[in-house]
Amino acid sequence: MSKRRIVTISIILLIVTNIITFGLTNALTIQLDSRVIIPKKEYDELYSAYKDYTKVILVESLINEDYLQDVDREQLLEGQLKGMVHALGDPYSQYLTAEEYKDLMEQTSGSFGGIGVIVTPGDDNLITVVSPIEDTPGERAGIRPGDKIIKVDGVEYTGDSMDKAVNVMKGEPDTEVTLTIMRKGKNGQDEMIDLEIVREVIRIVTVKSSIIDDEIGYINLTSFDELTYGDFKKDLKKLQEANVKGLVLDLRNNPGGLLDACADIADEFLGEGVIVYTENKQGERRYYRSKKSHTDIPMVVLVNEGSASASEILAGAIKDHNRGELIGTKTFGKGIVQSIKRLGDGSGLKLTVSEYFTPKGINIHKIGIEPDIVVELPEDIETIGVENIKEDTQLQKALEVLKNKIQ
Repeated sequence: MSKRRIVTISIILLIVTNIITFGLTNALTIQLDSRVIIPKKEYDELYSAYKDYTKVILVESLINEDYLQDVDREQLLEGQLKGMVHALGDPYSQYLTAEEYKDLMEQTSGSFGGIGVIVTPGDDNLITVVSPIEDTPGERAGIRPGDKIIKVDGVEYTGDSMDKAVNVMKGEPDTEVTLTIMRKGKNGQDEMIDLEIVREVIRIVTVKSSIIDDEIGYINLTSFDELTYGDFKKDLKKLQEANVKGLVLDLRNNPGGLLDACADIADEFLGEGVIVYTENKQGERRYYRSKKSHTDIPMVVLVNEGSASASEILAGAIKDHNRGELIGTKTFGKGIVQSIKRLGDGSGLKLTVSEYFTPKGINIHKIGIEPDIVVELPEDIETIGVENIKEDTQLQKALEVLKNKIQ
């Protein structure tokens, strides 16, 4: 590389930050001093490469100089980063501040504070409930999958400002927050509902099990975090020691979570084969496989529109391997995978990096998984699961199918 080229590169940042001020775009040559002259052709190439960077610097400079109010530079930088990721048009990709990254890590660890709802920015840019977490203030208040959170404490929020809404929904235990929910009414019209919810410290129990009619095991998985697989193994062992003859695996309203935990649970049921595989933009695939050893207990799986992401991976693997029937309603339809990277200052980047495919090569993103047996719940039902078998038509059907299998 020539000496002049080295000098050119070393001064280019100085050029791009001052280019508009000095009005140099029409000059035949650029003379910074008597010794350094950059020919116009070389300048044009460099300007083209750095013009976008120049624009960012210029806008920030104008804000700092002319904006009426004081400017928080850190807040301005975070806004730039959030805007960059938001421009991808992917509601699952997100720049996370240090506080948001910490909150996300707490959630995957199994404990966090709040009202107990899993939300995502919807395609309509409204904050959409994926599902309420079982036995939390949000579920007890009547929040349902698909509800749109329009206001928090009277302030309107959209998918773009979901992080702010989530921070407001958190807060100290035993304090109250009011959510304004938009929900489709029986006449098909949108209804606005105000819900007053008392915050609690949310300690997630992701695995619950019981025995029905002395012969059917029941395991409810509410999400997949770092503790889920260990708890699942313990509960499954207890049911096996009780000599249950069949198993209901309830994934309804399970919004997903850690892929590894989901794959470990699938490994307990499938036998040797593919659980799921992911594929990135370069076409590179990563396969998650199950071992030959497994439990062959007859089983069925309950799913609904709140079953998303990792729970769809588990349900899809069981369906494709013909390991058990899926009963309920069509799942949520999230067939992409996010990677979470921690940045040096404690902030983070959650980025969609691949899509996943069921063992038969099916991608269910924005489509969902159709159950083998469709069963709708009564509209007025408030509780599902073993506590309300008399009204839970989906669980009733699961028990019927299993009992026919084990007779």
